Amino acid sequence: MRIHDISVPISSESTVYPGDPAVRIVPVSRISEGARANVSILRFGSHTGTHVDPPYHFVESGLTVDRLPLDVLVGECLVCPVEQSPVISVAELEAAGIPAGTERILFKTRNSELQGETAFRADYTYLDPEAAGWLVERRIKLVGTDYLSIDKFKSGTHATHLRLLESGVVVVEGLDLRAVPGGTYTLVCLPLKIAGGDGAPARAILISDSQPGRDEA
Repeated sequence: MRIHDISVPISSESTVYPGDPAVRIVPVSRISEGARANVSILRFGSHTGTHVDPPYHFVESGLTVDRLPLDVLVGECLVCPVEQSPVISVAELEAAGIPAGTERILFKTRNSELQGETAFRADYTYLDPEAAGWLVERRIKLVGTDYLSIDKFKSGTHATHLRLLESGVVVVEGLDLRAVPGGTYTLVCLPLKIAGGDGAPARAILISDSQPGRDEA
């Protein structure tokens, strides 16, 4: 078994979506200064780093993050490389050969090249609203992407988010898929259980059954 950590660290240098709160981690006590324990104050937005968007993020009557079914956040998942296009379109999805019955899909895009940059990039790859509808029609339960938003920057309508979240599809953003080849894995993505939350940072991992390159007995 091999475990891939696909979460990004949260630090004072973390990239945030324009308009969201900057990350502040403030030490309250430090052993190095004579305290008995290390304690910090954490200040950041609910959509910081690797995070989960529940329907309530854009749908007033939608499920909040603490009410999301855990069986949506844990289970078989397809990592789908779409690394040559600035937009994930219906044509891209049809060409990807997504197997029938897929319920969770994470898109590995050219956004992975942006990992490690602290400045926000407005030219990130996003999911086209029609492609979002294509996924909904195929009963996808969870969709993930490797940048801070699945929608086009300054789309004005948030059509991709709305198409997914109004249909109850959970969105995961800010994934780090650089070291993960395309294929099928077991996803475990657990957001902080924030009561009434419109979103929450998450620790997300992918589990594969075997390690590439290891000879079978």
